[in-house]
Amino acid sequence: MKEKSCGCWLALARGIKGAAAASCGSSSLSAAASANNTKASPNTLPRTSLVHDAASETRYLNASNRELTAPEETTLATEILKSTSINKAYCQLLEFTFQELKSATGNFRPDSILGEGGFGYVFKGWIEENGTAPAKPGTGITVAVKSLKPDALQGHREWVAEVDFLGQLHHPNLVKLIGYCIEDDQRLLVYEFMARGSLENHLFRRALPLPWSSRIKIATGAAKGLAFLHGGTEPVIYRDFKASNILLDSEYNAKLSDFGLAKAGPQGDKTHVSTRVVGTYGYAAPEYVMTGHLTSKSDVYSFGVVLLEMLTGRRSMDKKRPNGEQNLVAWARPHLGDRRRLYSLVDPRLEFNYSIKGVQKVAQIAYYCLSRDPKARPSMDEVVKALIPLQDLNDMAKLHLRSRAPSQRGKLRR
Repeated sequence: MKEKSCGCWLALARGIKGAAAASCGSSSLSAAASANNTKASPNTLPRTSLVHDAASETRYLNASNRELTAPEETTLATEILKSTSINKAYCQLLEFTFQELKSATGNFRPDSILGEGGFGYVFKGWIEENGTAPAKPGTGITVAVKSLKPDALQGHREWVAEVDFLGQLHHPNLVKLIGYCIEDDQRLLVYEFMARGSLENHLFRRALPLPWSSRIKIATGAAKGLAFLHGGTEPVIYRDFKASNILLDSEYNAKLSDFGLAKAGPQGDKTHVSTRVVGTYGYAAPEYVMTGHLTSKSDVYSFGVVLLEMLTGRRSMDKKRPNGEQNLVAWARPHLGDRRRLYSLVDPRLEFNYSIKGVQKVAQIAYYCLSRDPKARPSMDEVVKALIPLQDLNDMAKLHLRSRAPSQRGKLRR
């Protein structure tokens, strides 16, 4: 294994300086673009009030499904100047050479691609157990290698955030960052391999439905990951909680991935962090989108959206559905507190293979997580405590239907 020195963060900082310099030449263009876009578009969301009303929220819920990318609040150079400490946790990360990772992934061959993000591809590879040397496919340790596009400046910022947070944070429900590579314009990250891919794939892209028991297990694990982030002495707001960022191992244990948008939470007497608005419509909390004020309750809202996706089998935003059903929250929230209408929300692919009490409790948790008032939302610790008992329920709807008269069976179908 290579020896590590505590100067690895300095290596990252040197890489950023070059990227920051490249951005300086574009500052005048950014200013001109900003001046030319002072007039609000029809989809512009208000960001002036700390309290949003139902009408403003409706505008948010009906917005198109696109990435939230407001202008940068600070340059990369400024951010580096603020980063003066070198954390010893970074020294636990392995430093790979580009050639090692090229060999480990079979020259980044197309058939090794696991997925593609906004800033590059993720490849499957193999490394030796006790070091950074590449291994033959099927031997050593299986890893996932994320490669950043060389020209992705914003991607570099998020790349650094990944190292910043996952270099320090370790928990069973967070994906493990093994190491990194930084050579010239090459930026790569090496993670543990998650055999079953993302929750998004299992919910929306597989022919067979994800079993109810697996959904509860995944929801509980993901909630534990968020609770860990929020509960530390220096809380972290994940800011990008969505189905595609929840990865699953071979036993369906959930782990949060992609910390590129994570943000240090408020400290001391501060109630929120004021920041640029990033994320994805349909998952981001309305008050955050409209004010730029970020709190841990923003993550709680996003968790509520994903919980709805697991309950219904529907995407948070789906323009292919009829008007009134395209935004999952807007469509489902009115039904969550009504037991007579609740079962019409349940993913029909489950075919009554779900717990009746479990569905009721999941709907209740989602309802409170999606509260319009952030202060009324539960903490993630409270969510975890509510979810854990649901893993042991065996009151399956299918068994319940068999014991009822035919005239009563339609009640669960409505």
